[in-house]
Amino acid sequence: MERLKTLQGAIAYFSEPQQAFDAAVQFRWPGGNVTCPRCGEAKHSFIKTRRLWFCYVCQKQFTVKVGTIMEDSPLGLDKWMTALWLLANCKNGISSYELGKALGIRQNSAWFMLHRIREAMKDDRSFKFGGEDGGPVESDETFVGPNPYKMHRNRKNTLRQRRGQEMRGDNYLGKTIVFGVLDRELRQVRSKVIPNVKRETLQNEILKNVHYGSKVYTDAAVGYDHFSKEFVHEVVNHAVEYVKGQVHTQGLDNFWSLLKRTLRGTYVAVEPFHLDHYLDEQVFRYNNRATKDNPLNDSDRFAYLMSKVAGKRLTYAQLTGKGVDSLHHSAAAQGQEEPF
Repeated sequence: MERLKTLQGAIAYFSEPQQAFDAAVQFRWPGGNVTCPRCGEAKHSFIKTRRLWFCYVCQKQFTVKVGTIMEDSPLGLDKWMTALWLLANCKNGISSYELGKALGIRQNSAWFMLHRIREAMKDDRSFKFGGEDGGPVESDETFVGPNPYKMHRNRKNTLRQRRGQEMRGDNYLGKTIVFGVLDRELRQVRSKVIPNVKRETLQNEILKNVHYGSKVYTDAAVGYDHFSKEFVHEVVNHAVEYVKGQVHTQGLDNFWSLLKRTLRGTYVAVEPFHLDHYLDEQVFRYNNRATKDNPLNDSDRFAYLMSKVAGKRLTYAQLTGKGVDSLHHSAAAQGQEEPF
């Protein structure tokens, strides 16, 4: 496949069905060693007129979409690849309404497509930040949600009753807690939704993601107290200053700024049930951004994302939580994103 530099070039190239098919095969099976996604065997024949294979071992047909996020999708590869390019490279994301209008599909279909792509964007957590040499790591948490001062009184009272005494003050009404860690040397971040800001919750997340002995920089929140035995822990008190030499959390603050700009400006209203998916999207773009040491471009990000679509599957039932008790699933099942 030729190296594509722009969105216009990608659309023109993938609009040809055979070129889109050849590119998808190359991304999924580098080197051309096609294997059956069901049994893993390479004994098959290719049916050229239908662009699919027949496996002699499991006696079933398969296409390049089977065993990927695109499985069972009636949308063509040209639409899928355009959506993958846009979500990987639009700094503030792209809404399902805009994507649907651009591709000529329904908003519900575009919403489902975007969530399946976010499934492929999940980052690799097989290693811990900091490394054995004890590199510096920032840890912080933030609150994502609506402005309580612009909230209707009835909505505010409902949230107060549901919340009970778990959070402090009306400033945090209806908000979801997001935790993150940033490795300064790798310039990579990890982020996830957490249920609370208790000491046990915050420190368990650090233990899962940071190598023992690393330097960990946090703010003065009480949740980070008493874990200096495992790490070199240094604190900056935001009531006094935000930077104390190398001790600060400005890297994560930058990530929070990008995340909230995307949520408020592009997606407008995201349900907490789906917030982890949007975090995966923002983490992917942040970890694969262009830097002096790693000058990635749009084509590189697209190629990397295409290499991650295999081996992952997200069904509509899983996405909308059918059969699971949730207060918000009815709105999600219609492809809607309601406010916090």
